[in-house]
This record gives sequence, C-alpha cells and structure tokens, in this order.
Amino acid sequence: MADKLHFSLVSPERELYSGLVDQVDAPGSEGDFAVLAGHAPFMATLREGQVIVRNDGRETVYEVKGGFADVTASGLTILAEHAAAA
Repeated sequence: MADKLHFSLVSPERELYSGLVDQVDAPGSEGDFAVLAGHAPFMATLREGQVIVRNDGRETVYEVKGGFADVTASGLTILAEHAAAA
C-alpha cells in the first residue's frame, strides 16, 4: 500500500471530510498546490476555488471560499471560511 495523507476539511459549521487520501489539490492565494504524504510542512491562505480530494482513483470536490491550509508531519488540515460539497 502506498503512503496515505491524513486530510481534514473543516468549516465553521462542521467537519466535511476526515480520512486518509492519496492527494489533495487546493486553491492557494498565491497559486494552486497539491499535497501528498510526506510533504514538507507549510501554511498557506486559500482563495475561492475547489479542493479536490484524490483517493483510490476517485475524486471528491469541495467548493471553498477563503481560509487556511496547514501541512504538518501528521497531515493536511484545511480550515475554510466556507466549504460545501460541489
């Protein structure tokens, strides 16, 4: 089994996603970025756009409007100002 990334997507209302995934693509305020397992730690602000969760050949898409992405050794957490399934 390939390494998986722990990903959590949280809005003010609730947690929309939490689990192990292959990759997450996000709309950074300075450009889109992708995060895989073992990514170097960083923090970024988000702009309006799509967060695409890729896992086992499937994609799940969420619309976000602002927020922050935090990549740590334990995974990726996105704290969105607003988020909903696309």
